[in-house]
Amino acid sequence: MYYYDAVKNQHGLKHDPFKSIVAPRPIGWISSLDDDGKPNLAPYSFFNGVSDNPHIVMFSSQDRKDSAANIEKTGEFVCNLATWDLREQMNISSAMVPPDVNEFELAGLTEAACKVVSVPRVAESPIAMECKYLQTVLPTDIAGADAGVFVVFGQVVGIHIDESYIDDGMLDVPAIRTISRLGYMDYAVVDNLFTMGRPEVKNGKMVS
Repeated sequence: MYYYDAVKNQHGLKHDPFKSIVAPRPIGWISSLDDDGKPNLAPYSFFNGVSDNPHIVMFSSQDRKDSAANIEKTGEFVCNLATWDLREQMNISSAMVPPDVNEFELAGLTEAACKVVSVPRVAESPIAMECKYLQTVLPTDIAGADAGVFVVFGQVVGIHIDESYIDDGMLDVPAIRTISRLGYMDYAVVDNLFTMGRPEVKNGKMVS
């Protein structure tokens, strides 16, 4: 079993394997607005849902990027679903560009109006979640030092779903082909599912 000190991060490998270990990770394709109403769109691979009642999502970034700054000021953002068909556009929107660059235009995407928040969603994305800002958490490491990470939490207040991906009252996830982030420059696509029911245990024994 290969072992290395994760605090010193002396892994001795070609690249740090951490992001490949914590994988696959959903991609939070976050749209926001700055003080002047200019849109920003950026993907975050440290993203997930943290509660289903109420619906709460989070994303985090190393350093305080435009998305976090915009959301803290305006109190709103949108999580757009990144899919196989939109992989190139998602990647383009990850480019490091000045704040005045509109990533929607850069990636050839269409801004669509939301119902509750003033932030635009990606019209081409099959699913978008409108969110209200809750809080930003600034973690420290085990030595108590600032980790330089900004974890943004928001509550989902509205959800847009392309009806063509609803089958018998359920989302057809393989048809949507959501993409996820791995380590290095690698991604994965969700196009195959398997189902397992929750096991039932009574008196310390499995119930068949």
